[in-house]
Amino acid sequence: MPNVNPKLFISYSWTTPEHEEWTINLATELMESGVDVILDKWDLKEGNDANAFMERMVADSNIKKVAIICDRGYAEKANERRGGVGTETQIISPEIYVKQDQNKFVAVISERDAEGKPYVPIYYRSKVYIDLSSDELYGKNFEQLLRWLFDKPLHIKPDLGKVPVFLSDTPTTSLGTTAKFRRALEAIHSNKPYCGGALTEYFDTFVANLERFRIVEKQGEFDDQIVESIEQFLPYRNEAVEIFIALAIYRNTEDTQQRLHRFFEQLIPYMHRPEGMMQCTEWDFDNFKFIVHELFLYSIAAFVKYECFDAAAYLLRNRYYFAKGGGTSKMISFADIREHTKSFEYRNQRLELNRTSVRADILASHALPGLSFGLITQADFILYIRDSFESWKNNQYQSWWPEVCVYLDRYGGPLEIFARAESNEYFQKIKGMLGVNNKKDLDDLVSAMEQGKLQVPAFSYRKMGVTFYLGHDKLATRA
Repeated sequence: MPNVNPKLFISYSWTTPEHEEWTINLATELMESGVDVILDKWDLKEGNDANAFMERMVADSNIKKVAIICDRGYAEKANERRGGVGTETQIISPEIYVKQDQNKFVAVISERDAEGKPYVPIYYRSKVYIDLSSDELYGKNFEQLLRWLFDKPLHIKPDLGKVPVFLSDTPTTSLGTTAKFRRALEAIHSNKPYCGGALTEYFDTFVANLERFRIVEKQGEFDDQIVESIEQFLPYRNEAVEIFIALAIYRNTEDTQQRLHRFFEQLIPYMHRPEGMMQCTEWDFDNFKFIVHELFLYSIAAFVKYECFDAAAYLLRNRYYFAKGGGTSKMISFADIREHTKSFEYRNQRLELNRTSVRADILASHALPGLSFGLITQADFILYIRDSFESWKNNQYQSWWPEVCVYLDRYGGPLEIFARAESNEYFQKIKGMLGVNNKKDLDDLVSAMEQGKLQVPAFSYRKMGVTFYLGHDKLATRA
């Protein structure tokens, strides 16, 4: 439905010919933008009573918007109640202060004093204004004026959601990392010499205290406890993601890459039965499986967003030492960080959710503004491609199952980094992260998938369009 053209009355002072021309130009530009402007230069006819005209324009209920053009002359006349501006002020003041709907009036700043302060009447000083007092501000804030006139604000208040679990009256678990997180983040931003040590302190505290989130006493439905634990962990997930982003922007070095790799290496044991625990089920560690998997996705997403492909490649290329008891320690792939969570499968059935992936749904509900969920799905797809290539090359089973890619249809294809990789130069940047040496390696991978030699996920009975999201036909086709 098209927007109704708003009616706007412009109140201003005939301070100087230049100011009158400025006001006429503003009114003209507003008219060209679909605003029905009422201006004395155009609408006050010879012989009409100027004061009566102004009083009618300000008080007329059909005029929904009034712009008060504030320069030095207007502010002085309004404060002293002089001339036509003084007359309008006597009408506008009670309108602004008494009426509940104050959205009818806005001050538009056209001039500032020698100290840079805007000229506004005393009665308006506590109100919000739109600043057009310089060419730079005019270009930036003219859209703000239009949005006010059409009642189309840039930022719309979202719907009220549920109170997060970690803020409820139920006793919550603290990871105890906040102080060390702040110290590490400040050290990264400021490139302090102790940055490496501060980062290690934060990671070590994070790993040691994650034990606090182990579910010891089972009460009610266990899948509810898993989800509640994940929700309580969110503040600490957010801290870690801030660290990942800061490392990508300010401190992408081999030293920090290695420290982050060791961080994940120390988290992996939480996904499995700890030494000394005799009785357990494969469900018991599902909160840890989710937490570690989510953190890894966000780390890759952060490095990809800021084009730190070498850092992502480091985490994927270097295997992880998994120290298990009973002499079964071994080196494992990054793909082993993604493990099946049986409790989500049970939850899907118990609550009759009929969802393709409860894990993906929870990840989607946790999306952060700094790293959009689209970047998380892209990271999941990258990890699937990397693992598929390694599995095919080494004649092994695939381990990374890209559950989050169930949401890929939201974003279309090809995915951003693969669209950019039509440039051979860009493809050369990302190939190490994918684990391939050249475009032919991807050709062979796609061929193996088409021949059924590798598993391709099917969501809603439709196979994931690997070639589509890869932009396969155009990869490395431009100089």
